[in-house]
Amino acid sequence: MVRLKDIAQAAGVSVMTVSKVLRDAPDISAATKVRIRKLSEEMGYVPDVLARGLRSRSAKLFGLLIASSTNPLYARMVMAIEERAFEIGFEVILGHSLNRPEREEMYIRRFLSRRVDGLFVVPVYRLDQKAPIYDELEKHGIPTVLLGHKAPFCQNFVNVETDDIGSSYLATKHLLKLGHRRIAFLAGHQSSPSSQERLEGYRRALKEAGVEYDDRRIFVAGATIEEGRNAALQMLNESCDATAVQAVNDLVAIGAANVFLDQGLKIPDDISVMGFGNVLTSEHFRVPLTTVRQPKFRLGVAAMESMNMLIAGEKPETQRLSAEVLERESTAAPKVA
Repeated sequence: MVRLKDIAQAAGVSVMTVSKVLRDAPDISAATKVRIRKLSEEMGYVPDVLARGLRSRSAKLFGLLIASSTNPLYARMVMAIEERAFEIGFEVILGHSLNRPEREEMYIRRFLSRRVDGLFVVPVYRLDQKAPIYDELEKHGIPTVLLGHKAPFCQNFVNVETDDIGSSYLATKHLLKLGHRRIAFLAGHQSSPSSQERLEGYRRALKEAGVEYDDRRIFVAGATIEEGRNAALQMLNESCDATAVQAVNDLVAIGAANVFLDQGLKIPDDISVMGFGNVLTSEHFRVPLTTVRQPKFRLGVAAMESMNMLIAGEKPETQRLSAEVLERESTAAPKVA
């Protein structure tokens, strides 16, 4: 490994001079800087980031904890955070909680042991009012931004989120404007604040339109394609009279739509299907999916803005971003209202 001492010997200068050049100190001439930087590149010098972090008390490092990179919701959010971090000279280390509290706790402790300058966390939602690891994180005072809604166990942290009530309300309004009055809802997990907000948006749109809310048209689906399939099978087995289905997310909508198509139903002629999220798969599904375009990249940008404020000692407010309906081929007016 090439050391500062090696570069100094080759350049005929002191180690201090080389160190100042690599730190871009102002008291070194431009010509000397050009010569030593070129020499360091030719010799293959790689800075010791860990040692630099110990000296500056900043690792220039962020920890980013998401549920799973297989969930397409997080891809653009992670990209936005990494791009903005790169621009300010920070690196990002990624962890996956797999929606397991014990794994979430393990990763947060690992990030803290790496002396990260800040944390971005998609919380593992649970019904518990308290989560010791979040209490511990708060005591450490590490700048932390939650990627998603707050819950009782993480109320005291800064967060960025989608306006899920308003966005789901718009999705239901889209189906109502097409003439649907019997709209089934494939709901998410009870512990997820975003899932509960999307159900609430659906309720509000029905109420405003004078359409009765019917529990028999609500099916618990979770968050995955397989869970969407199971909810659709239950819906068909119970002979639900819905002319349209609104799903908590695109994956659930795709799972349900596959069942409908495999059972011989035509989308949207026999039943309309509405998703939420606008993941890439939704556009290229067998019947391109009408959905809500969730501001995934903008959420990542907003998260980094909040992180910069925290690092600067400021207290940012929650950023709640709106979404919009993106109409494709999976929704149309019902044949029979």
